[in-house]
Amino acid sequence: MNKILIADDASFVRLMIRQILTRVDLINIVEAENGREAVDRFKSEKPDLTILDITMPELDGLDALTEILVLDPLARVIMCSAVAHESMVLETLKRGALDFIVKPFRPDELLRTVLKYLP
Repeated sequence: MNKILIADDASFVRLMIRQILTRVDLINIVEAENGREAVDRFKSEKPDLTILDITMPELDGLDALTEILVLDPLARVIMCSAVAHESMVLETLKRGALDFIVKPFRPDELLRTVLKYLP
């Protein structure tokens, strides 16, 4: 079973992502509500894939991405944000994210992107 960490400070976004991804029976979801908790949950849970919002309290998604990749340079991370300026997308990819999903996202787009990066 694949484990996915969802980190977003909005509980309704985490719930929406959870509902979309649990359509696939072989996915186990772990959640975090800020960047610091995301890094801590990454350490303890060792997810197969992490979805990080960019704008979060305590530690933003970009800094959480950097810390996660220090812990595991092969970590699979997808960034997710309503802020989709080209410079922001390029920055996340330059820092090591595999992909970028723009909010609001379509369920089929989210699922397709996630499944593309699962082992």
